[in-house]
Amino acid sequence: MPNIKSAIKRVKTNERLNTQNAKAKSAMRTAVKKAETAALNSEENANNLIKTAIQQVEKAASKGLIHKNAASRKKSQLMKKA
Repeated sequence: MPNIKSAIKRVKTNERLNTQNAKAKSAMRTAVKKAETAALNSEENANNLIKTAIQQVEKAASKGLIHKNAASRKKSQLMKKA
């Protein structure tokens, strides 16, 4: 643990931001997985789930959680399954 006040604050801030990023990335993965399974099983709400998954992917890319090319690839794969 650091001794300098600003370094202590930085550690706390990094921990808080790390948990926020992990939640957002996990939510994105969950949305993508739900959309893929819905599309595979030809469920009624598959299109809505794909829309929300794409929104989650774009949100993660805008926050820098995933690379923009990875986001584009995920969106493309989801659209193929729609």
